[in-house]
Amino acid sequence: MKVIHAINLHKAIVIPVVIAFMFIYDNFSTPAFVYLALHGTYAILWLIKENTYPDRRFEEKIPVFAAVLFVFVPLAAYLVAPYILIAEHIVPPPPVVGASISLTMFGIFLHYVSDAQKYYTLRERKGLITDGLFSRTRNPNYLGEILIYSGFALLSMHWLPFLILAVWVLGYFLRNMWQKDKSLSRYEGWEEYKKNSGLLLPKIVMHG
Repeated sequence: MKVIHAINLHKAIVIPVVIAFMFIYDNFSTPAFVYLALHGTYAILWLIKENTYPDRRFEEKIPVFAAVLFVFVPLAAYLVAPYILIAEHIVPPPPVVGASISLTMFGIFLHYVSDAQKYYTLRERKGLITDGLFSRTRNPNYLGEILIYSGFALLSMHWLPFLILAVWVLGYFLRNMWQKDKSLSRYEGWEEYKKNSGLLLPKIVMHG
């Protein structure tokens, strides 16, 4: 089973699961629909992205049990946020809703635009990508994903979704970013690029 199949399965169940929560807990409030719109749209966009400019990292084949235990189940932990929001009938104040939407929109922009830039650039040539969204951060896609799930967690107004996101960042994102740096270090111009860019957060470079 390819890793991407487990990821896509998770994305495909987001909308049905959130709607199921709404029916089970009889919660058809505005916050519930805002969450459904945000996470559901993100999931649909992911499926579109993977069918137009896929990430080759996820083409690796692994045993089905490994795909379930180490890919699908950890991803399913992200569904704790809508469960808390809907089951507990949380009503976040308007500023929190607005901040959640903004975080998610910024995150989706960074995530999907940078993935497109990477895909189409590497299709034409190999090597460092040092312009566009990659000019000041070496991992705009991970930054985008963190913003997206921060927006979802914020809407739940609970610490647990933030803890789950922190586990993902510390246990997976950072490791991949360090491995990527190690791989990119073999290319000419690496030291200059590293000096001008941040690992995750955009680096402000002062000239003159």
